[in-house]
Amino acid sequence: MLVQINTDKNIEGFSRMNDFFTEEVKKELARFDDKVTRVEVHFGDENSTKFGKDDKRCTIEVRMEKKNPIAITTHAETIEKSFYEAIEKIKRSLGTTLEKMRAH
Repeated sequence: MLVQINTDKNIEGFSRMNDFFTEEVKKELARFDDKVTRVEVHFGDENSTKFGKDDKRCTIEVRMEKKNPIAITTHAETIEKSFYEAIEKIKRSLGTTLEKMRAH
């Protein structure tokens, strides 16, 4: 599984974040490793330098062989919280998708 981390210009600490979130994605999605070919994580701060409630965005897009990509987006107060909410949503979505595939 290839993991790609992307940030907008308002997010700092890219190399540290890249390593941390890459490992977290691999750990959290390990049970889907044989089905998932690529995961893209996009982080953004929608209010830039201004403070705002739930202005940190995390979008996770998962690609599987011969299937359309699955993408979800969450917003939270911090990048980390947004990430963990997104990873839980994508795990549920992947589980549902794979169950439907097995049923056919």
